[in-house]
Amino acid sequence: MPRMIDLIRASAVPANLMQSAARGALSMPSDEMLEILVYLATQNKVFGEQATLTLAGWDEVVCRAAAINPVTPPAVLSYLADPQNFRPPLLQGLLHNPAVPDTALAELARIVSREQVGMFLSSARVSRSSTILTALSDNQNLSGIQAANVAEAISTSGSQAAGLAPEIPAPAEEVVRDTTVSSAPVIEEVMVDDPVSELPPASNAAPVSDGQSESVDDKLGDEELAAYLSEHAAEISSEAGKLYKPLGGTHDEHSAHLETDQHPPDAALETSSKTPEEVPSAEKKPEPKQQVPEQRGSALQKIARLDITGRIQLAVKGSKEERSLLIRDGTKIVALAVLDSPKISDGEVEKFASQKNVLEAVLRAIPMKRRFMKNYVVVKNLIFNPRTPMDISLTLVKNLMVNDLKVLSGTKEVSDTVRKLAMRMYSQKTEKKD
Repeated sequence: MPRMIDLIRASAVPANLMQSAARGALSMPSDEMLEILVYLATQNKVFGEQATLTLAGWDEVVCRAAAINPVTPPAVLSYLADPQNFRPPLLQGLLHNPAVPDTALAELARIVSREQVGMFLSSARVSRSSTILTALSDNQNLSGIQAANVAEAISTSGSQAAGLAPEIPAPAEEVVRDTTVSSAPVIEEVMVDDPVSELPPASNAAPVSDGQSESVDDKLGDEELAAYLSEHAAEISSEAGKLYKPLGGTHDEHSAHLETDQHPPDAALETSSKTPEEVPSAEKKPEPKQQVPEQRGSALQKIARLDITGRIQLAVKGSKEERSLLIRDGTKIVALAVLDSPKISDGEVEKFASQKNVLEAVLRAIPMKRRFMKNYVVVKNLIFNPRTPMDISLTLVKNLMVNDLKVLSGTKEVSDTVRKLAMRMYSQKTEKKD
């Protein structure tokens, strides 16, 4: 008797049964159902969209079993390893599955997060594959130590690449934490605490404390700053010449003050709206004339004068206003430093998660922090943000409450795929209540 997948391939199944198959509602073993869904999602124009939505919310245990099983059909493995369909919890299985070709893993190696890069580097298979290592070296999320490890592995020949950077100072510890929390997605987070020997010079960095004695937060900020600068030393060096350029431009009032700040003080006085008779008195009282713009635009002016190391220092140890400006920095290494600040509040992260004028890397990094994912508002704001990558939104949708699912299904700013998944999950949850 032919299998259902064979009948579907031969177009020998009625439309109503195909519709049930696209919804994953057929009564059959889970591995066969997964194969049918993948076929429909990739090969069938009529039911492909529905099958794609079903796969986005498909049972993670089933997907993990398929990802690690060498006898899983190649089409299913190809689908699971495709960067567009990638689900982080499946990475470990894909890396250990010999049936997954190196070329497929190489595509993933170019786009995975820094935490997932750690999983690549700990894999013996990766250390022996020049194809995967070369692709990994192109990953923009590599930390300084990870980049050095990859470079060392590439420089060795063939089987010698298995000793992945034994002579390079390694992190003190690398702990994989289970970040499963209530009302939050399962995200694997790799936290690396690097020993700090020497920090890069910060010649242009402005002092943050303004002469006040260091508080407990300041000392904690020093530790976070030291670790961040040490871990990202190579990236900071490569981006050293980049000035502050916020995404979406600056506010008008800040822009005006920035332009004023770039002129010499004498020029600012000459262009002011004073009559000739008032000039002498203005020279006697220069402070009141200049203090107002200095105060209103001081944060933006200070940031504009800093080099990349100074901006990172400010991102970790600075004020709330400074973090709100630096999260929009077009230099990724600076924007991500804001999320590592020990002073950052939940309210700030809620705002960042909803912003459209931040880098995609910021929106990808927020879900990787366990603390942030405990906050339902952060999760909701990420999903409703049209700038959030689709794979992140699809992963988080299952955490929404029923009312928010209904609102999301009618929100035109997000993609059709996210809206339709929200509608499907809303229908499922309301049916269960009934």
